[in-house]
Formats: sequence, structure tokens, C-alpha cells
Amino acid sequence: MTVRTRFAPSPTGFLHIGGARTALFSWAYARRHGGKFILRIEDTDVARSTPEAVQAILDGMQWLGLAHDEGPFYQMQRMDRYRQVIDEMLASCAAYHCYMSKEELDVLRAEQEARKEKPRYDGRWRPEPGKTLPMPPAGSPPVVRFRNPQEGVVAWDDQVKGRIEFANSELDDFIIARADGTPTYNFCVVVDDRDMEITHVIRGDDHVNNTPRQINLLQALGAPVPQYAHLSMILGDDGQKLSKRHGAVSVMQYDDDGYLPEAVLNYLARLGWSHGDEEVFDMDQFVKWFDLDHITASAAQFNTEKLNWLNAHYLKLASPQRLAAEATRRLARQGVDIAGGPDVASVAALYRDRAGNLNELADAIHPFFVPPQPTAEIRAQHFSEAALAGLGALHTRLSACAWQAAELGLAVKATAAESGLKMGQLAIPLRVALLGLPQSPSIDAVLEVLGRERVLERLARVLAA
Repeated sequence: MTVRTRFAPSPTGFLHIGGARTALFSWAYARRHGGKFILRIEDTDVARSTPEAVQAILDGMQWLGLAHDEGPFYQMQRMDRYRQVIDEMLASCAAYHCYMSKEELDVLRAEQEARKEKPRYDGRWRPEPGKTLPMPPAGSPPVVRFRNPQEGVVAWDDQVKGRIEFANSELDDFIIARADGTPTYNFCVVVDDRDMEITHVIRGDDHVNNTPRQINLLQALGAPVPQYAHLSMILGDDGQKLSKRHGAVSVMQYDDDGYLPEAVLNYLARLGWSHGDEEVFDMDQFVKWFDLDHITASAAQFNTEKLNWLNAHYLKLASPQRLAAEATRRLARQGVDIAGGPDVASVAALYRDRAGNLNELADAIHPFFVPPQPTAEIRAQHFSEAALAGLGALHTRLSACAWQAAELGLAVKATAAESGLKMGQLAIPLRVALLGLPQSPSIDAVLEVLGRERVLERLARVLAA
């Protein structure tokens, strides 16, 4: 058997972090077993599905690097197939037409609730031997209902939650096609899973109640039943259900907030799954380790602090060239033109151990491309007469200095000594003159990366003010 998993989001919103974990686990299981990972867009909710949401899902999957092997398939493009199967089910009496109006259904539910019964369809249009059905009302298009078994149980061994059983008497004859002919969610899912030969369905536990209906449908169609693994929900830092108020829950928001995709993936992999005490691993290692047995059945709790720690770790591992590209993209959004500035990769290398995310990195790099304009307050605080004299002497010395970090460091030390200043009394004003900040990486490295022309120009501007 070839393992075939699927990720089937509904494009009624962005790809959120819970959906991304489901996609990751489905992708990893297929990769682990040499199978296929299918992407399916369940867009039958026409009123709420949007092209923008579809694109957001595709963008999120691409950013995470979760490449699908087949698809994306769109349910709205499979309507003819769904209608074909519905006609087959009507012909085999696995489904039937129901003419019960919405008003009749509302009255039935009210009566059941008054008797403290579970609201459910009473089967009045279900064909049975010896049962006489009423005449169909004129001008009232029917819905199509599935003829659900009325006895026994439907059960499965969930790969996360263990044995789950539902009594068929608790499941009514649910609608599989509306009066306008459009198929319903549970029906489309079953036809897709059968046609796409899905062997393992890994999804959120909000689908547990759908599963018995889908299993009964699959069995009525004579289709094999996949293995099911229902993932528990993700809670926020405060232990409440993860929602927008907890911050970034859209995958692409993490990109906007300066996270690296490998950090997000590494964190999601540990959100409800574990391999011993391992915390940091790449996706190749994750695929080798991943199984369904070590997914916890309890809710996972999001920990922003741990995600931030992982992100800082991966920033340290990223190449300066990659960090430069990410920083440049962010600087461009701020209207900063890097043309004519120092080498961005060299600047990024100075700060990657100091930044927690890419936005912090871009902010740190910013002063290398936009000369500071010290306010009167800053000048009064950092540019004393002694400091300005030292900076003037340094400007002269740097004009003739070999532009290498070691030589530049010696030049600063020598100038401080000759000017009767401690190292900090010259280095701090120098940093403020060059970057507008009293702190920075090693001053000799800053000088080297910023470049002779820019250093001398910025010093001259401070001295002339």
C-alpha cells in the first residue's frame, strides 16, 4: 500500500497555525513512508470562500516549504463528479429525496427540544418496505439524504485518541445534496478521499463528529476506510483556545513578524509530538523520526517564548546572504534604498547573533544605510568638546589608515590615548556619530563594514555641525 495523505483547508480565511501543523504532520507522514501528499482546497462554501484566501493558503504552504505531490484540487471543479455519485446512490437506494421544508424541520426540532430530545431528522421521507410516502409537494425541490444505518455502531481505532465508537441510532439521515443540487461538506470529503485513494486522514479533532458519518458513507460506496488521526487543539500561552487575540495565528503573519520558516516548522513539529527530549532538528531529521504513536492526545499549548528562542537559534545558523535578502526586503518596505550603502551581507553578519527575528535585524541594519541626524539633546549628551576633539583627530588618522578591522581598532585606541580619553569616551561618541546609537558590535568591525568614505563623511558632518 502506498501511503497517501491530504491537507484539505477551506479557503474562508488565512492558513492559521493549527492548519499549518496539520499540513506538516500530513506531509511528514507521507514523506516518512515514501508516499504522496495531496493538497485539496475545499471551496464549496461559495459565500465565504475567496480567491484571496486560496492564495493565502498557497503562499503559506510555499513559505513553509510543504510541497504537495498532487494538486491543488478544487472541489468546485468536481461538481459533475459529485452529482454522478449522488445519482448512483439514489439509484442504489443508498440515498433518497426528502421534501421536508425548512419550516417543517424547525417545528420538528422545537418539539424535540421541548421533550428534551436531541434534535434530529425523523426519517419521514425515508423509504422503507411497506411504508407509504406522501405525495411530493409541487414546486418544492428536494434535498438528498443519506440512508444512514439505524442499528449497530460505527467505530474506528483513532491513531491519536484510541478507540472511538458512535451508535448509529445517534446519527440521523444527513443531507448530502441541498435543494439547489450543491453537495454538502461530508459528502464531498468522502468522494474526494475515495477518488484520491487517501489512506491516512490526519486532521484536527473538531472533525471527530464528522468521522462516523464519513465512514458510513465510505462503506455505503464500497470504498476502503482510511486510518484516522485526530489532532488535539492548540491552546494559547494563557491556556485558552488559540485565537487572534493571542497574536499571530496566520502563517504569513509569522513571516511579517520576522520569523524564519524553519523555526516555525521546528516549533510546530514539537507542538503535540515528541521524540525523546529533542528540541532542535531540521525537517530531514523530523521526517525520519515522525510517527503517529508519539502524538499526544492532550491539547498542546503554544509557547511564544520557546518559538522566539528557536528563531534566534536559526538566525545564527542562516547565511549572511540569506539574511541580507530578508533584511533588504524589510528595509524596502520602510522606504530604505540600500544602493550606495555597505555590503548588506557583511552588516547582517555583525548582527545575526544579536537579533531575535528578521525585523530586529533589519532595524539594526537600518542606520548603516540612513545617516543619523543627532538631535541637540544627543549632541549635548555625547559630543563634549573633548569628544569632538578626539573625533577630529580620529578623522585625520582614519583618512590615512589601512581599512582593515585590526588596523582600525588600533587607530581608535591610539587616538583615544593621545587625546587623553578612555576607550569608551571616544568609542561611544564615535558610535553615535556613525550610527546614532551608543551601542553596536565591535567598533573596529563597524568601521570596516561601513567603509572609509561613509565613515569619514559621517564624522565630518558631526564635526561641522
